[in-house]
Amino acid sequence: MQPLPRRSFLALAAAGAGGALVSAPAAYAQATGAAGPAVRAAAAWARVPAIRRRIRPPRFPARTFPITGHGAVGDGTAKCTEAFRLAVEACAAAGGGRVLVPAGTWLTGAIHLADNVELHLEEGATIRFSRDPADYLPVVFTRYEGIELMNYSPFIYAHGRTNVAITGAGVIDGQADATHWWDWSSDPAPSEGPDKKLLAQQAEAGVPVAERVFGEGHHLRPNLIQLYRCRNVLIEGVTVRDSPMWNIHPVLCANVTIREVTVDSPHGPNNDGCDPESCVDVLIERCEFNTGDDCVAIKAGKNADGRRVNEPSMNVLVDSCVMRDGNGGVTVGSETTGGVRWVFAWNCTMSSARLERAIRIKTNPERGGYVRDLYFKDITVGQAADSVVEVALNYENKHTGPYFPDVGTIDIRGLRAGKAPRAFYLIGNPGNPIEGVTVRDSVFEEMAEADVVTEVNGFELRNVWVNGRRV
Repeated sequence: MQPLPRRSFLALAAAGAGGALVSAPAAYAQATGAAGPAVRAAAAWARVPAIRRRIRPPRFPARTFPITGHGAVGDGTAKCTEAFRLAVEACAAAGGGRVLVPAGTWLTGAIHLADNVELHLEEGATIRFSRDPADYLPVVFTRYEGIELMNYSPFIYAHGRTNVAITGAGVIDGQADATHWWDWSSDPAPSEGPDKKLLAQQAEAGVPVAERVFGEGHHLRPNLIQLYRCRNVLIEGVTVRDSPMWNIHPVLCANVTIREVTVDSPHGPNNDGCDPESCVDVLIERCEFNTGDDCVAIKAGKNADGRRVNEPSMNVLVDSCVMRDGNGGVTVGSETTGGVRWVFAWNCTMSSARLERAIRIKTNPERGGYVRDLYFKDITVGQAADSVVEVALNYENKHTGPYFPDVGTIDIRGLRAGKAPRAFYLIGNPGNPIEGVTVRDSVFEEMAEADVVTEVNGFELRNVWVNGRRV
């Protein structure tokens, strides 16, 4: 094998540090694993500027296509599905631009975006989605909780597109409630339980995705916004609420910016705020989350289907966000099969009597995959309803199985928590411990209970104060 030319070697070295050249000792330590936590953390955070430079929002031609030009009526009663379709088609045919949603209330079924199309909601505009499941047919290629299938269309959807955006100061309202969509989440019938089981069986058996057909007659809820295998994605400024389940779900995307978005969906089951799944180079910044489940949840496919697709989430930045209600503030999992690596979260504020955890990693021995190189700093937690930091490898109470996950290299510094039952809940699997959790320069002010820490190698506390005592 010929040695690399010097220019190629330097390019590879830069790429290995996320595009930022690092000092020789730090680079050596990264490569050999010989670094202490402080050196590793410094080298890791040095990756962030280069990742951020790569994440660039798409730009669009200065052409505007109002939906009113295609027959849309903003009275909240007339269905505008065809007008949205025609406006998107006209925009795409012209080479791209802005599909404009003026002030008003616009009732519609599924909206499918195309290359070089920006869906823009003016201030005072509300897209209100129909509660009739038939308005989300025919079925499309999608993912349900980490497994691919053919199902009801997500309400706003794009597949295999380049340069797509959803922007503006308007509201995207899924209109889900206790008698529309959310009632599918549990018994009594009709409920998603039998279909979830069938889909999992089909994935385990290797049934081709084209033959995993759900939709009409089935009860697997669609997402509010799903962009699937897209490149150059922007979601900015809008408020989203009351999705059937996950609100914003980029899947297998690259170069994603989610900026100054408000997710106001605190009541529904599985109403996650933003779930980048098997995505690379993602920026979530200055967003506000008030959700019925995890606020930000980074995922990578589940079980057999996750192993088949085998695509990780990498280079995810969460900057200056506010988390209120939710099961977790910044979460990884539970769908971790394709792997999650290089997640950075900083300058976030989290607090609610209904926020269960601030930092949450969840997986189990059916998932497999890896969760490594997670870095958090300058996180402020007013209160949490359970643990401030949770790393649980026994999600769904599964302690053993055929695919143990590889979880470790988690670094937290500059965290200040006010009130919670406990600071740490760290549960590895018997024979498969969590490998490396470092917490530095952090304060946990009012913790009511003792920590739970089992099956963990390398739990390191440096300058950490709990209930006024240095631990």
